[in-house]
Amino acid sequence: MIYRPLYVEKILPYIDAPFIKVLSGVRRSGKSTIMKMIAEEIKKRGVPSQNIIEYNLDSLQYEDIKDAKRFYEEVKSRITPNGKTYIFLDEIQEVNDWEKAVNSFMTDFNADIYVTGSNSRMLSHEISTYLTGRYISFRIYPLSFAEYLMFNKTEASHEAFFRFLRFGGFPAIHLREYKQDEAYAIVRDIYHSIIFTDIVKRSQIRKTDQLERIVRFVFDNVGRTFSAASIAKYLKNERRTIDNETVYDYLAKLENAFIIHRCSRYDITGKELLKTQEKFYVSDAALRYSVLGYSPDSIAAMLENIVYLELLRRGYDVYIGKVGNAEIDFVAAKQGNKIYIQIAQRIEHAETPEREYGRLLNIADNYPKYVLRTDAFACGNHKGIKTMHAADFLLSKEY
Repeated sequence: MIYRPLYVEKILPYIDAPFIKVLSGVRRSGKSTIMKMIAEEIKKRGVPSQNIIEYNLDSLQYEDIKDAKRFYEEVKSRITPNGKTYIFLDEIQEVNDWEKAVNSFMTDFNADIYVTGSNSRMLSHEISTYLTGRYISFRIYPLSFAEYLMFNKTEASHEAFFRFLRFGGFPAIHLREYKQDEAYAIVRDIYHSIIFTDIVKRSQIRKTDQLERIVRFVFDNVGRTFSAASIAKYLKNERRTIDNETVYDYLAKLENAFIIHRCSRYDITGKELLKTQEKFYVSDAALRYSVLGYSPDSIAAMLENIVYLELLRRGYDVYIGKVGNAEIDFVAAKQGNKIYIQIAQRIEHAETPEREYGRLLNIADNYPKYVLRTDAFACGNHKGIKTMHAADFLLSKEY
């Protein structure tokens, strides 16, 4: 196991705290491994092995106990009378009415509980209903650029950055050296698992071809605003009839499986969220490439995607900024602070700097502002706006 301090060190302070620790995120993002790291830390603290019980509920081994009552009785039979029991439940959503069992563990046993999950029932608004305020949630993402460098035991460089952009951050494809096609084959299997296990099977979707066409549309339009009507029109052109409400429902299911993220627009002047013209980002670049194939033309969109995910990892609420008729790529807010970000893969023409810097200069506050690039340029500030290579921004600790 390769240590992931970004998450482990956030969770460690809550060992023995009277909360259910919930690790959620897209499949194969590393939740199970991080949970094992917590179990190993507990063992190092002197807790005997009989006080630690673990279940991988994706396994057929537990197929016969996947309702709340049977699962409760199974765990109850393993609770130790001597001291606290540490319970680790991987992919808990596989148990029907799992929240009833987990709430009972908290009430009936002297236990410290950790769970992972990969679907909508692990979203914060769902968990708050199921676990009645007795939980703390940790969203787990695929590898960041910094973690990618650690996994691959390589130094930061622009070449490493572009390789990360192509290969994405699923840990499974960084545990050994894979060719690009081999890596995408692994990620394609992850994609199919998400689509057919977490969406089609659970939601009993019959028109799987329709769903996959919507996925392809979203993946092909990462970082662009579009509406349900535009997707419906696209499908109509392919002789597939669908109404807007069904499109919205499919998009929600993709979000709930953590395969895409919705990014709303924020009116910077009016200081209000806007309900139209949202954008969507994919949970990992390799998901897009495994479905649509890699193309150099997609770099600008996926660069934006990678920055978006990094901001989420760092705990920011992220929006698309609107200033008059102009758009700011990202407004990121956390604990009363903000940063503004414009992303330009390269700046070649005289009008481009005016566009990228001018939009930020039109924002009348003193919060930090960045222009991120991937071409060769002289680092520095332009009227208080910091220019950075995107790779350096991803590794920076200053924001």
